[in-house]
Amino acid sequence: MKKPAFFGMFLAALIFLAQLGTAQAAGWYWLSSNDKYSKYFDPASVTVESATQTSHGKVATEIAAWTKTGYSYEGAAETLDNYAVYGVKEYISDPTKLSYSLALVTINPQNRLLQYRQERFCDEAGNVLWEKETPGSVKEMTSQEFDEAFYDAIVDQVFDQGEVERAKAEDRWLTLWETVDVDGIRQHAQEDTTTMRMKGNQLIGWQWITTKDANGTTLEIKFLKTAINLSQGTERVVSGKYWAKGYTGFQDMSEELDGQYHMITPRSAEAKGLVVLRGYAKSHAEWLDRYSIED
Repeated sequence: MKKPAFFGMFLAALIFLAQLGTAQAAGWYWLSSNDKYSKYFDPASVTVESATQTSHGKVATEIAAWTKTGYSYEGAAETLDNYAVYGVKEYISDPTKLSYSLALVTINPQNRLLQYRQERFCDEAGNVLWEKETPGSVKEMTSQEFDEAFYDAIVDQVFDQGEVERAKAEDRWLTLWETVDVDGIRQHAQEDTTTMRMKGNQLIGWQWITTKDANGTTLEIKFLKTAINLSQGTERVVSGKYWAKGYTGFQDMSEELDGQYHMITPRSAEAKGLVVLRGYAKSHAEWLDRYSIED
């Protein structure tokens, strides 16, 4: 039975803010920091812009909020390089001038999608040095995305279902299967539980498959979005990235994918993974149905 997904905004805000801790500036709540970036969001800015009425309650389908990113010199330089295609360096040539950026984002929680609608790059005094008002590309949130912390905090502000907690959990990654051949080549497959959700009989999620040699050196990595029909035992690779030893980065796998469902071979490693996923779906039904608009 599905739990009503759309809770009172006020109550959710009180619970969530108590968990987040102290505000770093008026309206901005700290999420994470490293040697390049500090991430914040403004809870008061979180707005449900679209919702769908279902038999288990009203469910938000589009959420908007403002985020803030603070930069060290290295983070500013990296960001300006990444945004060079938009001509930002014509306005900000010196990374020391870029103190922080503000962004208005839109989120679709059913598909873990996030899009930047507006962005403003500011100096320490708050002067806008450059801004972009054309919407950016729509990105699906995974462990590899810079924006994952923003997504988790904003969605929890509305639903309070534990996205932040699950992202930090020790059991975030669910082992599906592991094999070792006669030469000691080891393959290990894991599913990212933060990305998992049910759509009908299909379990959608991202898998991380690592191959290592007998000495433990990583030979290749596959990062795959899969749709698995749990009842029929079929699987489709929706999209993916691939890395092999000697590569400078991940390569897109789109041209290698046929978009078709394939039967999972009995007694294969993938069949063991199917058993694990069926068990997880049975014991974590509420998590997999979070934000669902299916009746």
